[in-house]
Amino acid sequence: NPINSYELIFPIMEVIHIAGFGVAIGATAAVDFRILGLLPVEQKPSELSKATSMWVLGGLLIAIFSGLELYTSDPDMYYLNWSFIIKMICLVAAIVLNYTVHRKIVASDSTSGGAKVVACLSLALWASIIFGGIFIAFIQGGL
Repeated sequence: NPINSYELIFPIMEVIHIAGFGVAIGATAAVDFRILGLLPVEQKPSELSKATSMWVLGGLLIAIFSGLELYTSDPDMYYLNWSFIIKMICLVAAIVLNYTVHRKIVASDSTSGGAKVVACLSLALWASIIFGGIFIAFIQGGL
């Protein structure tokens, strides 16, 4: 496996992975913060989402493909790790939410109570992915 062949490849891939997630989560969080009224911008949620949608998609693609590379470095350690499993469940849930319910809420420019619940759920799922990734290194053993 090339990622295990050279000492610096894994940390470089890790940086790329984190940067991809940072872009995707940051752009999504900006829209969620706008829905929650915590981001003082003049743009409607739909306008902000349209302006950041390619950043979200690009960041996700970078994070997913670099994550696959990282996974190949030690598949047994990852798929037997509870933190990794929870991270993957949250990732799938966040992507499904983002491209279904969240997208409809954002397109409607709603800032109602229901929209705020969806924004909070979105933020919680993306934050869970970050925490899941951090704790992979601290969870030994697992399944």
